[in-house]
Amino acid sequence: MLLVRPAALRVETRAAKAYVASVTPNCFLRNRESDQMLMQTHEARLDALRKELARRDLDGFVIPISDEHLSEYVGAYAQRLAWLTGFGGSAGSAAVLKDKAAMFVDGRYTLQVRQQVSGQLYEYKSVPDDSMADWLAENAGEGARIAYDPWLHTRGWANAVAKKLEAVGAELVPVDSNPLDAVWDDQPEPSPAPAYVQDDKLAGRSSAEKRSEIAEWLKTEKLDAVVISALDSVAWTLNIRGADVDHTPVALSYLFVQSDGTADWFIAPDKVPAEVAQALGNAVRIRPRHEFSDAFAEMAGKRVAADPQRSVAAIFQRLDDVGAEIVTKDDPTVLPKAIKTPAEQQGHRDAQARDGVAITQFLHWLSVEAPQGKVDELSAAAKLHELRKANSDLLRDLSFDTISGAGPNGASPHYRVDEESNIRLEPNSVYLVDSGGQYPDGTTDITRTIWVGPDAPPAEVCDRFTRVLKGHIALDMQTFPPGTPGSALDALARQHLWMAGVDYAHGTGHGVGAFLGVHEGPQRIAKPRGSQAGTDQPLMAGMILSNEPGYYKANEYGIRIENLVLVEKREIPGGEGEWLGFETLTFAPIDRTLVDRSLLSPAELEWWNSYHAKVRDVLAPQMEGDALAWLEEACKPL
Repeated sequence: MLLVRPAALRVETRAAKAYVASVTPNCFLRNRESDQMLMQTHEARLDALRKELARRDLDGFVIPISDEHLSEYVGAYAQRLAWLTGFGGSAGSAAVLKDKAAMFVDGRYTLQVRQQVSGQLYEYKSVPDDSMADWLAENAGEGARIAYDPWLHTRGWANAVAKKLEAVGAELVPVDSNPLDAVWDDQPEPSPAPAYVQDDKLAGRSSAEKRSEIAEWLKTEKLDAVVISALDSVAWTLNIRGADVDHTPVALSYLFVQSDGTADWFIAPDKVPAEVAQALGNAVRIRPRHEFSDAFAEMAGKRVAADPQRSVAAIFQRLDDVGAEIVTKDDPTVLPKAIKTPAEQQGHRDAQARDGVAITQFLHWLSVEAPQGKVDELSAAAKLHELRKANSDLLRDLSFDTISGAGPNGASPHYRVDEESNIRLEPNSVYLVDSGGQYPDGTTDITRTIWVGPDAPPAEVCDRFTRVLKGHIALDMQTFPPGTPGSALDALARQHLWMAGVDYAHGTGHGVGAFLGVHEGPQRIAKPRGSQAGTDQPLMAGMILSNEPGYYKANEYGIRIENLVLVEKREIPGGEGEWLGFETLTFAPIDRTLVDRSLLSPAELEWWNSYHAKVRDVLAPQMEGDALAWLEEACKPL
């Protein structure tokens, strides 16, 4: 079946992004009046969608946070779930039936979804305990036609849901055009921002080298071509970057790579400056993005690879339609992209050292202003952004919206502040700030938890903070043999919290790109659950991950300590075989006020002192004045 995606062909503007922010409130609802007003807005949108579904003879529709590339963060034109429901998180989905609807989110958003999405309109469901497929099967009814947009879901998801619905006499129906787009009158357009070249010196390898390796892989696998649709994979393969998604430097496009090393790049032509086309050369054919769907006809009779986890169902449908032989394979760029070149590793070190200065200047500023009650969440986030920009003209963007959580707001791991939710950093309270920057040589991500004085913190807060710290240290210090997956290390970060009968509902570590996505697979450190992709991926030298255990007390405070680490080869005196460990990349002081020294072992005290000595060595030469004096004090032995 020929599938058409009109939304994929439009052009987005920054002004449109600002408009979306204004009509899709991502705030925590703070009073009855605003709650009622927003409920009425989203009730009207839900009613409009249901009328559109009825017009199409459909009984339900599934709305994910997704785009045609299955991106984690999506452009404003693809923020359909936020527009419909008001939910401002980065992961979740909704199912809408004629007489009921449900929101599905994981543990990171348990609090947030209840504060942003009306419980009168949607049931709250927790993933993975609650399955959307099961919910649809239980509620759809015999003969129901439940629709989905095949450009926003994987084939595996569609097959699983279709099987569940078939068992109760219902049907999953792909749509040619998204019914929500039909009722979203002022839906923004995709971005017109031009693509640009990522210097080979920063990448460590040329695009021609990467395409040659992909071509060799295709020949080895007896394949004619591979479809690459993940935006970071396209950017990495071509050594190009863009500005089509906030905080992630990618360009909206698709890529066919052929077994001869040539490629077809589907992107809006006016987004490709002459210098980009020149850098790619004649081996990369630049074609309009709207030709992507029709171009599958060229794959007729060929053996074509596609990644079922990173390609939407529509791509498989088009390959089927034209008679291609589909071979399901992992995207061949994912693992090479995750294993950073020496140039990318050094770039990360340089970017982290630069970023650490801004973080330290911020922590110094906060130590002066916050105890006086002069700082709120928005002004703190703005000050940190200001310092990052002032410290380096290389800053291209933040790597995500800063999580600036004071007191109870810090208890939501992925809290995002705005005018409605903004509160003051109260004296004698906990403040959590998770932030990062995008630099041409690296992507940063750091979390610090700060006690806002002037009084000493309560014993419970110090206990929880120190247990988080002990888990962070345990993971940082661990050595492990090649072949060890992230799931085997996760308990190291949780062990001291578990001993106190507490835990946290998020992973411990995610992969990080090289001036690409702040979340990057395939590696991650998390509990070994089949639904969490990447937990079985062995950690390999050159991979970069976060180390970020935490603790969250609902409606009171949140704690998280996050550094980035590089997997490196290790020599262990007297050891046998090969071993790996972590090189710490992030350098900024950790708040000593919150540490219960009596809970630290001698080895942990040594780690603390060694780490802060390195923080001083890396940052002090770049600093001066009061901020330098504050750094010296913060880095004294514990």
